[in-house]
Amino acid sequence: MRRPVFSNLLLASSLLALTQMMSPTDAAAEARLALVIGQSAYRTVPELPNAANDAKGMTELLGNAGFTVTTAANLAQTEMRAAISDFAGKVSASGADTVALVFYAGHGLQIDGENYLVPVDLDPKREADIPLQGVRLNDMLNTLGALPTRARIFMLDACRNNPFPALSGAGHGLAIVDTKAGAPGSFISYSTSPGAEAEDGSGIDSPYTTAALTVAKQPNLPIEEVFKRIRVAVAQSTDGRQIPWESSSLTTDFKFFGESSGSQPSLPGANSMALASGTRSVEEWRRDLQGKPAMVAYELVITDDTVPAYQAYIELYAQDTRTPRLRTVLERRRQMLAWERATAINTRASFEAYLANWDNSDLAATARRLLLRVQNRNYGVPVAAAATPVAV
Repeated sequence: MRRPVFSNLLLASSLLALTQMMSPTDAAAEARLALVIGQSAYRTVPELPNAANDAKGMTELLGNAGFTVTTAANLAQTEMRAAISDFAGKVSASGADTVALVFYAGHGLQIDGENYLVPVDLDPKREADIPLQGVRLNDMLNTLGALPTRARIFMLDACRNNPFPALSGAGHGLAIVDTKAGAPGSFISYSTSPGAEAEDGSGIDSPYTTAALTVAKQPNLPIEEVFKRIRVAVAQSTDGRQIPWESSSLTTDFKFFGESSGSQPSLPGANSMALASGTRSVEEWRRDLQGKPAMVAYELVITDDTVPAYQAYIELYAQDTRTPRLRTVLERRRQMLAWERATAINTRASFEAYLANWDNSDLAATARRLLLRVQNRNYGVPVAAAATPVAV
């Protein structure tokens, strides 16, 4: 028997009212779990007071966004590994509709092309101690990447300066992590560009976390838009000294506040390292920027954060006060792309190609060490291959 039209309308109205009474995260289908780590009380180097504040602020924000949050502070190596393992267990038990988020505030180090999170008990005497005493970032990414989830989000406020005097050969900042190299469905955000160092900040929170705590609260913003706005806000607050960066292989939409649709695909080309070769060419960027005020053009290229965008800005606004800093950003980005390629290929030719262009960089000593490590294994690779240019 057909239900009367009036009854159908009444039922629809009741459902609509119920949905409107629900919080944004109640309306969303996914479960949300977060691990927040704040590393402040380092035992052999000065403390990072803002890291504890950053963790506290993110715990509150994520709780309000519907996450069940596990917060851990000042973890030694065994404790950090246990916290990541326990969190992975919770994510696995939560099922495939889970969004898993990890926020880390503290020191991070790049050794031999690998990124490491720094436990508070780390006390290295040489670079070779870091794999033994640190926590490899890729281990955390791979542990969570092996689990069936809707999305994995990593926020790393970990690019602060290297405080360990024994690690004079460590590269500045962190190396590029391309999320497309692992399981799809990941989003990773650095507090600054690859190979650059982030500021701890003069307020109670770092510039990156300060921006995140403000921007992420805005309703109905896709995650890609959230982090574009964070990048612009941090660049403004640090006078361009710090420009956050992200890489994405997400296959679903996600919003911190507002309903996320599991069936809606993320924006094409969301992977920011794929964007480094440019969804738009330098010529297209020149046309887009031509005639715009310098500040408007600057925010556009910071938002896009790609090599072609920066190149076009530098050419068009050569006399602008922001141009020298962007020139430094562009040069470092090209270098880090070359470094990513060299370490990914990991052959005699790839390291020779890097050294041909970046022989005086902070990573040159590491490149020479890795070259020695592989040169016998790759003895048959033609030396001419080392001249292959790095695409940017």
